[in-house]
Amino acid sequence: MGYKVAVVGATGNVGREMLGILAERGFPADEVVALASRRSVGTEVSFGDKVIKCRALEDYDFADTDICLMSAGGEVSKAWSPKIGAQGCVVIDNSSAFRTDPDVPLIVPEVNADAIAGFTKKHIIANPNCSTAQLVVALKPLHDAAKITRVVVSTYQSVSGAGKEGMDELYDQTKSVYSLSQMERKKFPKRIAFNLIPQIDVFMEDGFTKEEWKMVVETKKMLDPKIKLTATCVRVPVFIGHSEAVNVEFENPLSADEAREILRAAPGILIDDKREPGGYMTPHESAGEDAVFISRLRDDSTVDNGIAFWCVSDNLRKGAALNAVQIAECLIERGLLAEKKRAA
Repeated sequence: MGYKVAVVGATGNVGREMLGILAERGFPADEVVALASRRSVGTEVSFGDKVIKCRALEDYDFADTDICLMSAGGEVSKAWSPKIGAQGCVVIDNSSAFRTDPDVPLIVPEVNADAIAGFTKKHIIANPNCSTAQLVVALKPLHDAAKITRVVVSTYQSVSGAGKEGMDELYDQTKSVYSLSQMERKKFPKRIAFNLIPQIDVFMEDGFTKEEWKMVVETKKMLDPKIKLTATCVRVPVFIGHSEAVNVEFENPLSADEAREILRAAPGILIDDKREPGGYMTPHESAGEDAVFISRLRDDSTVDNGIAFWCVSDNLRKGAALNAVQIAECLIERGLLAEKKRAA
């Protein structure tokens, strides 16, 4: 049996990636529909070796659609996801709109696939923040082995995490540097070309940014509410690929060598860890890849039962589009869509 899938936000970075990944993985879809705002109606997008034209979200009837991959931003999702879910279509939402909703499962299939069954309350499943997604893939097998008590993470997040506008701004500002022309700043609070910006999203009352807060609450929801986590999130002049420097403390002893073997056997992870120049992964090399890459594994002698590592992943794929498609695959593999259809 094939399924009918709609991709909302099909003209954006993540929406296009979703279409590409559906085709790459041979998702069992009889029909894939590209949806966007009315101003994008007729815009052509690629789906494998086919080209499909965008239709208007506002005019689309989801009654005969099985899965909606939603990547059109939080406000659009808040307005449309409950309506779509009420029609019996399962929404897999890439925005932050429903991540903290207790009636909406927040899912990374390698981490908490069993929680997916909770989608029936609202017919909505949330995709985590891109920086959280790759982190919990790495933390899950380590937590199972030695029980994590505390995590300190610093992120180095690419401009694609801010959408096409972020990528355009880095490109345009970089050209301005070399052409000695006037530099414009629209998307980011400070210049991003040849610079770092220690702010992603808005500041909260405690001095942390909302991006940092997201990493805390999402990790607790998916992995373990008892884990203590603190994050510093930084935007860097990289087009694609998020990187993270991670320090982990455990309740029980776990060496870096033991962690390396645990991670090597874990789903969704590849180890590239040679103690030599270039013996590690960078965001440039992660672009277009599905895995979460782990490098620079070492013991942290400043705490009892601590390790440190470097974590890199393509934020448009595992951090967004790939994870959403994997959630859809999980629904099918567990027979949850068939059960929903029979109940209807």
